[in-house]
Amino acid sequence: MKLIRKRKLSDHQNRRIKTQQQSNIELSSQSLARGLVVTHYGRQFEVKLTELPEVAMIQPDPIAGEPESFWLEPAIGEIWRCHARTNLEPVATGDEIRLSLDPNTGQGTIEAILPRRSAVMRPDRYHNLKPVAVNLDLMLIVYAPLPVPSSELIDRYLVIAKVSELTPVLVLNKSDLIEEDQQARGWLDDYESLGFQTLITSASGDLSELEALIKGQTVVFLGQSGVGKSSLINTLEPLAAQRINQISDNSDLGQHTTTTSRLIDFNQGALIDSPGVREYGVWHLKPEQIDLGFPEISEIAQHCRFRNCSHAKEPGCAVKAAVTAGEILERRLLSYEKLRAEAVAF
Repeated sequence: MKLIRKRKLSDHQNRRIKTQQQSNIELSSQSLARGLVVTHYGRQFEVKLTELPEVAMIQPDPIAGEPESFWLEPAIGEIWRCHARTNLEPVATGDEIRLSLDPNTGQGTIEAILPRRSAVMRPDRYHNLKPVAVNLDLMLIVYAPLPVPSSELIDRYLVIAKVSELTPVLVLNKSDLIEEDQQARGWLDDYESLGFQTLITSASGDLSELEALIKGQTVVFLGQSGVGKSSLINTLEPLAAQRINQISDNSDLGQHTTTTSRLIDFNQGALIDSPGVREYGVWHLKPEQIDLGFPEISEIAQHCRFRNCSHAKEPGCAVKAAVTAGEILERRLLSYEKLRAEAVAF
């Protein structure tokens, strides 16, 4: 096969090509809008326009004798339905993006994802990591007396918050049911004693303390299905119109009403409602990352006789001694051991 020799370009030609490429990049950038991903449905996204393209879009003049073609004039604050370029990483609710607009169809294309300041990731059933929500400031871990709460799930969320470098706040919702389940209140006191911020709320009560806490922040609500995340958001911002469902009378488990994360503007910040979960895998984390969610265990573990102590049957285990002395909650140690084992297994 005859080889084709690449022609050598002169310095002048190289400079001209680079100048043309730079001009194309700048022109492309000037033709792109900026937006904020509000939610997604499969491969389609709802994007709120935050900045229009520098290059104005001009509607073509109608052709004589033909009806006027469709044209959607872009405007800041409008929601556009978009799809994303296939070469992009998964786009998430809360992403700030650059997009191209097609007023002839009223749809856009996500061309680039801007750098994220934070991201909450979750593994799916295929062991792929997917972002739940990004560019967050606070994580509200919501639980309630009903559906029956899981302290292990709360511990998992605390680990995820710390790994994501977010401030977690434990929210005990449905305060009117606390008298029926003192355990839920007891857990809140336990976590508060460990230094975690806590709050008691009810969607039908006074939410001024919660409002003050989240003002000007982008906040994600996480928790089991049925704990009242959507109800809290609807009370805070009635225009959110999030769908609410009843607790299943047969199973006492929450029914999935929110199927995808959605961002709602609120009080100089934003609220992100997320789908309820009953499990949250941590196999994608390193064992030492699990420690971030258990500060009381990590601190005392420094005094174990062996540096690699598993806190099981080793002699001189300071953690086991602390559990016996009531300085560490046994349920917290059980959660810690299970999560560490899960992280090691993968």
